[in-house]
Amino acid sequence: MFEKTIDPRISETDGAGHINNTVIPVWFESGRDQIFKLFTPSLSFKKWKCVIIKMNVDFVGQLFYGEPVQVKTWINNVRNSSFEIYEEIHQRGEVCAKGSATYVNFNFDKQKSEPIPEHIKSELKHHLYEK
Repeated sequence: MFEKTIDPRISETDGAGHINNTVIPVWFESGRDQIFKLFTPSLSFKKWKCVIIKMNVDFVGQLFYGEPVQVKTWINNVRNSSFEIYEEIHQRGEVCAKGSATYVNFNFDKQKSEPIPEHIKSELKHHLYEK
């Protein structure tokens, strides 16, 4: 599992007094930073490899300003050229959002997907989600 702590900002709070639902996908993406570094260690967009092709978010509970959140990210499945992520956002020890995303290892020069290198597959498998 990859884990990242985020401090909610006042600007992310909406008129209902909780973190706006448009913020959650952004936080999930931030939790994927270590995965992106596996594919593109320099994080250079000129060498970028990860392309998101699917995303799902379930809002389970409200999130609030003033208390940190933990973004927890696991690998759910690794295929030849794609992988699926399972992720959760916790606040006050409770799951407040959960989701999934599917990424493809993509070659922008050739405009097509490529197999995930074996050393990256191996590292991804160290973070598999166990139900």
